[in-house]
Amino acid sequence: MSLHMVKSVPSPEEIKQAHPMEKELVDIKAARDAEIKKIFTGESDKFIAIIGPCSADYEVSVLDYLCRLAKVQEKVQDKIMIIPRIYTNKPRTNGSGYKGMLHQPNPENKPDFIEGVKAIRKMHIKAIKETGLTAADEMLYTDNWPYLEDILSYVAIGARSVENQAHRLTASGIDVPVGMKNPTSGDYNVMLNSCVAAQSKHTFLFAGYETKTDGNPLAHCILRGSVNKSGQSMANYHYEDLKLLSDMYEKFDLANPACIVDANHNNSGKQWNEQPRIVNEILHSMRHSAEVKKIVKGVMVESYIEDGNQPIGGGCYGKSITDPCLGWEKSEELLLSMAEQL
Repeated sequence: MSLHMVKSVPSPEEIKQAHPMEKELVDIKAARDAEIKKIFTGESDKFIAIIGPCSADYEVSVLDYLCRLAKVQEKVQDKIMIIPRIYTNKPRTNGSGYKGMLHQPNPENKPDFIEGVKAIRKMHIKAIKETGLTAADEMLYTDNWPYLEDILSYVAIGARSVENQAHRLTASGIDVPVGMKNPTSGDYNVMLNSCVAAQSKHTFLFAGYETKTDGNPLAHCILRGSVNKSGQSMANYHYEDLKLLSDMYEKFDLANPACIVDANHNNSGKQWNEQPRIVNEILHSMRHSAEVKKIVKGVMVESYIEDGNQPIGGGCYGKSITDPCLGWEKSEELLLSMAEQL
């Protein structure tokens, strides 16, 4: 047998008992979930900013960043709903590099999934306690969801996972907004069909059980750009792209048409310092068209304490060890500018 079962991982119930969500935190999450839902259903005209590091690496610097973010949330709360990115998995298509806190709770050490599961739950809970902000995480693996299902207020499905049936079916049983990214090819039909699947009822096998879901009416699109056959980044945040998505939504029988626009990845060609310009263009498009304004519910921004990135062990506090990010001063300026424009 080529698959070697090394050791069993504690069940979600065991991990939750060891690191429970206290009632105060449950109430905070319920209130934030209700407010976020109203944005996606159109009952609230607040704008969502899903912002934070490319990957949550070191707990101390991540929590430092989130505490700064919480202070800005107080300043912009009338216009903007901040959902911090606490991404604990990092997709690595070539298998090398840091794969996130779930794999390596300490980036300098070898993978340890049991300690990783504990570390990500503890960090998410600590973030809510210290900031009052519930977070977004990427569901890179569907098996991860039961460990965080009582904590997260937003879930993202990545460009390479959005065509996967297991991700689509699991998304249909999640009770918070799930963003389905366009695939790396940029195909809008694939992205919209993933929303159809996520909004539909299903019966399937999950975690050893026959599972039934009611469908998730808050499943929606995330535009993140694409890659052409030559490997070049192709943006899809421009007015024409947003208008096209709005028109295509009308052809699909979907509840709560909505999209979040990712200002980094292939939309910026991973040029982190282009993110403020891209966000400003999106806001301009929203002012230009009522249809675009109705469908665009927010943006994603990769941001950390220091500009750029560094290798693991680089020694610069609060600087990404995966994709480069927008530094704190520029990030704060961007959020305040967004609030002025809304």
